[in-house]
Amino acid sequence: MPTHTRIRMFNTKATYPNQTLDNDLCQAVRAGNTIYVRGQVGTDFEGRLVGLGDPQAQAEQAMKNVKQLLEEAGSDLSHIVKTTTYITDPRFREPVYKEVGKWLKGVFPISTGLVVAGLAQAEWLMEIDVIAVVPDQL
Repeated sequence: MPTHTRIRMFNTKATYPNQTLDNDLCQAVRAGNTIYVRGQVGTDFEGRLVGLGDPQAQAEQAMKNVKQLLEEAGSDLSHIVKTTTYITDPRFREPVYKEVGKWLKGVFPISTGLVVAGLAQAEWLMEIDVIAVVPDQL
């Protein structure tokens, strides 16, 4: 009997055709009542980049992805307990955090933010991963 559910499984050969990777991953994992969402960027689930050069637009798409994944796992944005946000330039902090803040108004998760030298694809300006729960009453 599985102890967890994998949501939107994929192989990196299809996701990163410009790289020679071959890793089996998934977008989210539900383990018990905890949901771990893989880092989400400004790319939709069909692989199209939204917001080339625009960190706010990429954050908006990333949060759309997070919302959808949490719903597929049986939860929602209001049950996020932790976020980790990565930005490639400190000047992106304000547009990215304002956008994420719109989606998480009234949620009050704990949050870690990092400025990194780069992400897996050069056009990605931000990435966010989250941990959420499925409350007993859902």
